[in-house]
Amino acid sequence: MFSASKLSEDQKSSLKQWAAEGASIADLQKRMKDDLGISITYMDARFLVLDLGIEIAEAPKEEKKPVEEAIAAAPVPTGAVTVEIDNIALPGAMISGKVTFSDGETGIWMLDQYGRPGLDTDTPGYRPTQEDVMEFQKQLSELVRKNGY
Repeated sequence: MFSASKLSEDQKSSLKQWAAEGASIADLQKRMKDDLGISITYMDARFLVLDLGIEIAEAPKEEKKPVEEAIAAAPVPTGAVTVEIDNIALPGAMISGKVTFSDGETGIWMLDQYGRPGLDTDTPGYRPTQEDVMEFQKQLSELVRKNGY
């Protein structure tokens, strides 16, 4: 588990600045790896945000017109489903990682020692489309098989 005490004051201020600029937890995790050379799990990034008292700003919601609401309500895939494995599994997990669904929604997934899946998306209550679920399961099976689990 990563500790905030391992960061310098400059690194902490960089994290706070990135969050103030609108970075999500996943963005902070990626920038830590890319800019600071520190690779941590998504869960550690969540704890780090809490430990440092970093406020993650939500993008302001614009007032939608009725036609825009109907379009927004229809799930329109904008990309592919991507599934990644963490180098170190989350506590209590045999294997864990990150997923990005076709509509851009992200989350963390895990399989426990009994093979039971778990999914925690960044948006509470989010439900991926059936097509995305099928693609996620396919990619997850391939990753599990490929990595010998």
